Amino acid sequence: MTQTQNSVNRSFLSNIFFSPSEPRLRAGWRLLIQVILQIGLTAIAGLIIFLPYGLISGGTALSGLPFLTIDEGIEFLTIVVSILLVRHYIDKRSFVSLGLQMDKKTTFDILTGIGITFVMMGLIFFSEWRLGWVSIVSFAWNIDPVQNVIAQVVLFFLVFILVAWNEELMSRGYHLQTIASGSNLFWGLVISSVIFGALHLANPNATWVGALGIFFAGLFLGYAYLRTKKLWLSIGLHIGWNFFEGVVFGFPVSGLDIYHVTHLNVSGPDLWTGGNFGPEAGLIILPTIALGAGLVYLYTRPKKFHEE
Repeated sequence: MTQTQNSVNRSFLSNIFFSPSEPRLRAGWRLLIQVILQIGLTAIAGLIIFLPYGLISGGTALSGLPFLTIDEGIEFLTIVVSILLVRHYIDKRSFVSLGLQMDKKTTFDILTGIGITFVMMGLIFFSEWRLGWVSIVSFAWNIDPVQNVIAQVVLFFLVFILVAWNEELMSRGYHLQTIASGSNLFWGLVISSVIFGALHLANPNATWVGALGIFFAGLFLGYAYLRTKKLWLSIGLHIGWNFFEGVVFGFPVSGLDIYHVTHLNVSGPDLWTGGNFGPEAGLIILPTIALGAGLVYLYTRPKKFHEE
């Protein structure tokens, strides 16, 4: 019996809720359940963690690195738990099959991703510096003790590992692959990148232009996943993107003003530099992503490089 004949013979509700080709819910329902579960877990975790703190501190809000660390810790728990549960009980697939298989290339994929983004962010900095759009005001060690600078750099690098894991597992892991399973890889990549960009509208100094830049970043990170069929290269790219953009070269990271080793004065046009949101909201991000995509292609070109 063909898939079309099977769909005709099923009930109206079965056609709406269940896949015609396998015994599980359609992709849209599976994605909706994961989102609802994650939101619910986030609300519970937020009450457990932030409510006692608010009562003790008299309502004083956390900020900076402590808030970012706790926020990403909550996201880690809620994203991992929600995807684990939905993947096992609703998707009928393993958690690892999202692209988390580990082999001898795993560490090299992560380190290569970090290295590629050093080149990308270096291109942004060098280009804007040569054009007179940025100037170096000072370095962190001119103000803080060297040991404090090292501690902050290490702590932010660790936090950005958590950020990369959370966002890649959700966006290139569950979102992209679930949407693709109900349509195709093209729409999985596009729609998951739209969601990825829209989620960053909650960031400080966010604009629709910035969300569009994040959308293109999502396409780039998705391309890395499609080239390897694993998430490790994308995770490495995401770690390096945030770390080099913000901590090393001193730009805002998607609107977030974090600890900078390099203190900059950005005076170039917002259309190109991205202004207070950072390079993702400027036209400078387009040639940078093109360079990154080329480097990803060169790295993944030998097919046997990523065989199981």
